[in-house]
Amino acid sequence: MTAEDYKNGQVLLIDKPLTWTSFQAVNKLRWEIRQAFNIKKIKVGHAGTLDPLATGLLVICTGKMTKQINTFQGQIKEYTGTFVLGSTTPSFDLETEIDNTYPTDHITEALIHQTTKQFIGEIDQYPPVFSAIKKDGKRLYEFARAGEDVEIKSRKVTIEAFEITKINGLNLEFKVVCSKGTYIRSLANDFGKALNSGAHLSVLRRTKIGDFDVKNALSIEDFIKNLPKKE
Repeated sequence: MTAEDYKNGQVLLIDKPLTWTSFQAVNKLRWEIRQAFNIKKIKVGHAGTLDPLATGLLVICTGKMTKQINTFQGQIKEYTGTFVLGSTTPSFDLETEIDNTYPTDHITEALIHQTTKQFIGEIDQYPPVFSAIKKDGKRLYEFARAGEDVEIKSRKVTIEAFEITKINGLNLEFKVVCSKGTYIRSLANDFGKALNSGAHLSVLRRTKIGDFDVKNALSIEDFIKNLPKKE
């Protein structure tokens, strides 16, 4: 791959590591590409944010391919991960501490599998207050971290498939295929409510975006290793 290849446009499949923001991943790759080819400036962007506590597929575009970002963002996504039953957090995941616990004795495997059916198709979903959505020029998480209440409007999203793939005590492993704009953290929270209990997201991995598959993605370290070394 040459400097011109990156400027003309490449689609890079990266397996984002835990705790990295999507922005950090993009910045790191941009810096490494610039260093490797001695390029002063190159456009690099990603097609869909992953939370720091999520891993998996980031589609990163360079050069002229950044014009395709909106197209890629709109494609169907697949996630796997784990919900924990019986407790909730303000962020719906492990970014914040558990704030409430709920009974789980009434929850059977049959009820768990039955309840997934309520979420198939087009549903109304409230984004988490700890999210990057903007309201009045500020991101929701800025209100949340300042302890300010803010009204959040629901949005329509589509869940094409939702299955619980393994039940291990209060830990439910799942697979979800969904539209752009779906928050899996919100799905965890809503699923807990639908079971007359509570739930939060403990593990999340994005496995597909459209035809792109994380199986074909490189770690950031491996991507950097493949770049030409400066003499």
